[in-house]
Amino acid sequence: MIITTVDRQSADNPDLAGSLILPPGMTVQYEQPGAGLIDHITGYHVYGAEGPAAMSQVDWFLPGTANIRVTQNAGPIEISIGRRTFSPLPEASLFGPTSRAIRAETNGGVMIGIGISALGWARLSRRSAEDFHNRIVPLSEAMGQEFADRLVTILSESAVSPTVKPQLDELLRPMLNLAHPDEPMIREFAALLMVEGVIDVAIAARRLGISTHSLRRIATRYFGLVPKVLLMRARFLRSLIKFMTSKDRRDYSVIDSSYHDASHFLRDSNTFLGMTPRRFLSLQRPFLDASIHVRAAVLGSATQALHDFNLARELVETSRRAE
Repeated sequence: MIITTVDRQSADNPDLAGSLILPPGMTVQYEQPGAGLIDHITGYHVYGAEGPAAMSQVDWFLPGTANIRVTQNAGPIEISIGRRTFSPLPEASLFGPTSRAIRAETNGGVMIGIGISALGWARLSRRSAEDFHNRIVPLSEAMGQEFADRLVTILSESAVSPTVKPQLDELLRPMLNLAHPDEPMIREFAALLMVEGVIDVAIAARRLGISTHSLRRIATRYFGLVPKVLLMRARFLRSLIKFMTSKDRRDYSVIDSSYHDASHFLRDSNTFLGMTPRRFLSLQRPFLDASIHVRAAVLGSATQALHDFNLARELVETSRRAE
């Protein structure tokens, strides 16, 4: 489904009520992966800009997990993550896990993305996700030239299709068949990141029944960041999304209960965004704003770093029954 006008009520969240209209020529599309891929692929997304929207513009995106991205008929793209700038962007690239906001300067075209969960990373790559923290590399460097070429070819051949799901499901399904022995612990830690108030690494390790050393190995190898930063990022993003969608953006009562006060939240904002929340909200973010609402409607969670696999699975099953 290609969306230019977002009905926020479709997310079944009263905080997202209203209507969001994208500028002319801009489209945002999210699709669910197949039922067998739901734990490993957090979703497919397509951003497009043509006509007036194809002129040079800047957008911002929140820190998140790893993504595979392919551009089509795109002008020059420059991506900045913290102090690092990546330009020009390869046709097929891997965006590694990020702990800083992403600034994107684009010039029209299409970008197709595949969100990869930590469980997906365990099955797709022998490399540590930490190797790609806050980095963008050619996809061939991370997952091999053959896979990168096949992905580009498949998406080029299906460029006129209104959906990318069938092609990507077919490509990824055989690559995700082999289970990894660390998956039970990856799954448990991913679920723990969704729990409000859990921020202490020792407590997290105790809840998982492992040592802090083992937790650090799991976190860096498959999630790409140390446990403390992952816990802090999840807490901050939970709070920021509530703050962004609140009718009163001066109301700090919506932030996570583990924050001591508003100044504590603001310090985390500087860590992950490089600025205050109000400064971030004053920036032009048409793709991000649309993405938050469309993603919640289609995949159940407003942002990839807070992806709720149980909710995503329920939505996939609901979609299957409706077909």
